[in-house]
Amino acid sequence: MLSLDTSIEKIAGVGPKMAARLAKLGIEKIHDLIFHFPCRYDDFSKITEIAKVGVGTFCLKGKVLEIKNQRTPRRRMFLTHAIIQDSTGSIKAVWYRQPYLTKMLKKGDQIILVGAVEYSSSGLIIQNPTWEKFSRQTIHSGRIVPVYPETQGINSKWLRKIILPLLKLIDGLPDFLPDEIIEKNSLINYSTALRQIHFPDSVEWARQAKKRLAFDELFLLQLKMLELKKKWQSYQAPKIELDIGTVKKLVAELSFKLTNAQRRAAWEILKDINSEVAMNRLLEGDVGSGKTIVAAIAMLVCANSGYQSILMAPTEVLANQHFIHLSDILSPFGLKVGLLISSKAEVFPARKSAPRAKIIADIKSGKINIVIGTHSLIADKVNFKKVGLAIIDEQHRFGVKQRALLRRKAKTCPHLLSMTATPIPRTLTLALYGDLDLSIIDEMPAGRQRVATYLVKPEKRPAAYQFIADQIKQGRQIFVVCPLIEESDKLGVKSAEQEYQKLKKEIFPQFKIGLLHGKMPVLKGRGLASAGKSKLEIMEEFKNHKYDILVSTAVIEVGVDVPNATVMMIEGAERFGLAQLHQFRGRVGRAGHKSFCFLFTESPSEKTYQRLSALVNLYDGFKLAEKDLQIRGPGEIYGIRQHGLADLKTASLTDIKMLKLARQEAEWVIAAGLTKFPKLEKILDEYKAGRQLE
Repeated sequence: MLSLDTSIEKIAGVGPKMAARLAKLGIEKIHDLIFHFPCRYDDFSKITEIAKVGVGTFCLKGKVLEIKNQRTPRRRMFLTHAIIQDSTGSIKAVWYRQPYLTKMLKKGDQIILVGAVEYSSSGLIIQNPTWEKFSRQTIHSGRIVPVYPETQGINSKWLRKIILPLLKLIDGLPDFLPDEIIEKNSLINYSTALRQIHFPDSVEWARQAKKRLAFDELFLLQLKMLELKKKWQSYQAPKIELDIGTVKKLVAELSFKLTNAQRRAAWEILKDINSEVAMNRLLEGDVGSGKTIVAAIAMLVCANSGYQSILMAPTEVLANQHFIHLSDILSPFGLKVGLLISSKAEVFPARKSAPRAKIIADIKSGKINIVIGTHSLIADKVNFKKVGLAIIDEQHRFGVKQRALLRRKAKTCPHLLSMTATPIPRTLTLALYGDLDLSIIDEMPAGRQRVATYLVKPEKRPAAYQFIADQIKQGRQIFVVCPLIEESDKLGVKSAEQEYQKLKKEIFPQFKIGLLHGKMPVLKGRGLASAGKSKLEIMEEFKNHKYDILVSTAVIEVGVDVPNATVMMIEGAERFGLAQLHQFRGRVGRAGHKSFCFLFTESPSEKTYQRLSALVNLYDGFKLAEKDLQIRGPGEIYGIRQHGLADLKTASLTDIKMLKLARQEAEWVIAAGLTKFPKLEKILDEYKAGRQLE
């Protein structure tokens, strides 16, 4: 007997060969097949009388007057000709390379056809139409017809035939949504929605089905987020005593004035850590908005209260940058700051390499107040004494398991602060980070100038090169960023090396040019390119002006600070998203010098120019992120899978109205108590495991 957990190979008409093809669509059980929703519909519900047919796509109903096969004289290809008649007239139908139709269709059969009607020398003809014999329940014509995501050997017609008889398995399926939510939001019931999403009785029924199933997805997502938030808030974290005097001293020592946004974010964090309820906050700010100083304030307060702080960064270059900046900021306070990455270990104030075992021992004993690193921080040998604050920078680059492991390594439950320099559209923040409190730095420090941005057409390239040469002669430096040139070149090494050679030999032979890409080791003597210079060496040399131009891959997207650089030149700009291009642009204009960003593209596409023009006209990272979201979708930009979210089949993360509604109803359920809704509690458990039906 078939059930939702039955393997698809047990379905009549599905053998091992078709099962292997279905597996490419992620379909292994009947449950998966029922949740393989249509991507669109063809409205063939209106049957047109043959006498009213013109050029275009039509759905016709008629009787087969005659049907025969014929071979073309030159290519010897089979054509199947038929005459179809209704009460108003007749039309010729033709199928290509389907001679078996003469055995399936006989004179006198009543059929429904859907296809493109065109003029021929003999009059109107319907070309290669989809057809089925007329019955009370047609599935390929005479109705709203579902069109599914397909793969080689699996088409929508075959899927419709397989899915329809399986829908009886969902009849009477209990509805997990509370009646109050269904009635309040005018939602149809669960089993009806699943049936109507596949074979809707009308366009309106299809809309209602999508509305119900989209709500379910966002509601379960928000419920999961709120449950995680409630669970996190049940953890007891150390109460960090606020030493306002020390904070004021730190602020007074700075060479710049904090923005109001930085002050607000710092105060929100300090209030959170001054509680035994574990903080779980996201600090979000545009490139160069000053998140590091906000983090430094919280770390200093933690150290003064006797607790360690951890900062985990996604790359060694970024971790090293944080180590340098935080050491400088906190130098007046006598704190020990440690750096632990795979290529080296250092400690401030000495700021020189130290025996790795010694630093690990000092971390364990608590002698090091602040520990900065990459994945090395979650290595088996690394243990901490008393962690009060864990900070994860560019946290979207870490998987859920990595973040959880860092928290476990802290032994006591620390306050958790996530940071990102990738502006996230407000529509997505609710979906991706619904379990976190949010602090936004939406104000740039004084003195930061807008980076003038230009979209350079191919014929203007020589003028751009001349401008760059003039900038170098004025003592400024240039970044050149290269994209991937083919899928196999994951690190963009080929394009960077080609550009390096071109600039060095043909365009700027008079200037000093450096090369930086992902295959280089972080430190000399490590990795594939151990005979050459390391990333950190090259970056340090560029910062010290040993190079006029640095050709790089996307490795310089975050964590690189070269105040003297005034031009960001981006090759193949169409290969990057707007948010990433904005990150690159943020690498210049950091020291008061007038700065520029040149977007080079060889693409003749008008759509490309329209998209890149958004970067020319917009300087607000959040607005650009919204634009990028509209163009590219959330999955490609934000690595949705890394957030541990189930795939959304009907809902859109950009539907802010539906997101807010789902959030509101999820909050109502949490406030009322999830245990009051056992069906919902059960499906939520299965949702976490990736199941969505039972």
